Amino acid sequence: MKNRPSLLLCLFAIAASFFAVPSRAQQKDYLSALEADKIRDAETTNDRIKLFLTFADDRLRKFQYELQHPSSNKHPEMLNALMNAYVGCVDDAADLVQLGIQKQENIRPAIDLMASRTKEFLQILEKLSADGTEIDIYKDNLDDAIEGTRDAMNDAEKAKKAVAPPPVRRKN
Repeated sequence: MKNRPSLLLCLFAIAASFFAVPSRAQQKDYLSALEADKIRDAETTNDRIKLFLTFADDRLRKFQYELQHPSSNKHPEMLNALMNAYVGCVDDAADLVQLGIQKQENIRPAIDLMASRTKEFLQILEKLSADGTEIDIYKDNLDDAIEGTRDAMNDAEKAKKAVAPPPVRRKN
């Protein structure tokens, strides 16, 4: 009789472990399944960085579209979700730049792309901050996006200096 609660607890633990779903690679909540597959299937860090920048651009364009054509339901949630997804993509691209530098991979094309794209993104975000409509809905997330984009742009500029230039072929 005294062992009954501990026996039930053991049976519950065994049942819980039996029905537990095996853990897979963690999918980012702001990426679709197709996008996550593309990231996983990319062969190099260079390709992954480019994909994350493409996804960030997509989120920013969708955000601008949503501002111009507000949906009838869940408009504030949509705006904030898109801005958070944009920041997540830019942050992941910046993290991959650091990883590529640590692994001494050839990520110069992705760094150059990141430096140019983050400048474009920052101009769009600052314009939204200056004269965006309904700014009170997404102001906090917009400020985070501006800060994250500036950080990524600064990281890309530093990475340009840290990554050795490609070798120059000499003609004989």
